[in-house]
Amino acid sequence: MAKGKRKWIAGLLVSLTVLTAACSNNSAGTSASGGDSSNKIVKVAYGKWNETDNWGKWLTSVKTEFEKAHPGVTVELQPIQGAQYATKIPLLMSDPSTAPEVLAEDSFMINADSEAGYLEPLKVDSWSDWSNFNEAIKAAAKGKDDKTYGIPFSTDVRGLYYNKELFKKAGLPVPWQPKNWQDILTASQTIHEKLPDIIPFWMNSGKAGQEATTMQTFEMLLYGTENPLYENGKWITQSPGILSSLNFINNIYSNGFGPPLSQVLTAQAGQVLETDLMPNQKVAIALNGNWLTGTWASSGSKPWPEALDVYDFVKMPTENGQAPGFTSMSGGWTLAVGAKSVEKELGWEFIQLAVNEKHNKEFAMLDGALTPRLDVAKDKEYSEQPGTLYAKAADFITYTHVRPSTADYPVVSTAIQEMVEKVVTKGANPQDAMTQYAQSVQRSVGADKTETK
Repeated sequence: MAKGKRKWIAGLLVSLTVLTAACSNNSAGTSASGGDSSNKIVKVAYGKWNETDNWGKWLTSVKTEFEKAHPGVTVELQPIQGAQYATKIPLLMSDPSTAPEVLAEDSFMINADSEAGYLEPLKVDSWSDWSNFNEAIKAAAKGKDDKTYGIPFSTDVRGLYYNKELFKKAGLPVPWQPKNWQDILTASQTIHEKLPDIIPFWMNSGKAGQEATTMQTFEMLLYGTENPLYENGKWITQSPGILSSLNFINNIYSNGFGPPLSQVLTAQAGQVLETDLMPNQKVAIALNGNWLTGTWASSGSKPWPEALDVYDFVKMPTENGQAPGFTSMSGGWTLAVGAKSVEKELGWEFIQLAVNEKHNKEFAMLDGALTPRLDVAKDKEYSEQPGTLYAKAADFITYTHVRPSTADYPVVSTAIQEMVEKVVTKGANPQDAMTQYAQSVQRSVGADKTETK
């Protein structure tokens, strides 16, 4: 998950091939080759997002190869339940006795965690393969000090899934590409009237959804308006764009177009959508990301080979269809080295192996993720993999945005989640929710870092 209104233009899919490192002794770039590696442990912490655990499968493959190349070294994989990852990983990183040598780091957390001293800067300047990475991806992995703290292993785009069979039953046009938000609301109303047992529109909607609520719902709407989230070093806390975004959310839920709150306001909401509601054709439109196809792949938690015959994936329009017409958000995950860990040199070597061409292709095909490597992107086995959305991704990337790259972002994201949930649960109307959001952000970052449009 952006995942600043900076666009990631074509070429987002990038390459990483060999395992070379020659770096200083006090950084994560130090080479461990030639030293005594007996009885050393490399802890690797990552998110386990469902029982299929595609990340675990990928990292197990890397572990096997790494241990073979490093006799005496044990790679200890540490899966953390996805819903708990954001809260547990900082605790591990802050304690030298538990700090992982390698951890999965969401790109939006790099600034905050590097400033907190949790991440080790990586000596990418002396790593020849780093030149194969797209400049926008490199920027997303940099801290405020302009040093690189993570190596990307995935990226993504977001848009609208719509159920072609349900649209036909409701008398709606297929194919469908909404030109503005009103087109979405009109289709949702038709579904609501013609197919009362179907959820017309699904979007992540509460605090339990964490960053998915911020990025996949609120920011997908906001970046389709005329107002950004962050501009010229200040958070825009009150604007017509924020109000329009909240009004859209309010329209969905006040008109009965959204899912029951008991389904959507839980940490399991995403899994329920992917493995139950969409496969059982209970949702007409879903605002979500390209990675859902990984769930429906033969290796996924809910194999569903007909998924993309039933659901099409189309671009999210801007509010009134204004230029450029569509919008998306892109984020992505990186592998980082824990600054307080013991075997930082080995951790850096593990990362280089994990994201090389072979293993990144393995991960991307397992998980349904967009690769950050140009060579994998050109691999026909990857690009032409049935049941995936890789071919559409390039078009979506044309309209995409990334999240503000500041250390304040995580606390602002939490305030956004609270604001959205207030509107969804009718705890506040859109105007009051925006006012309360502005007050919350001012308390957290300081009034001098906020602005009203």
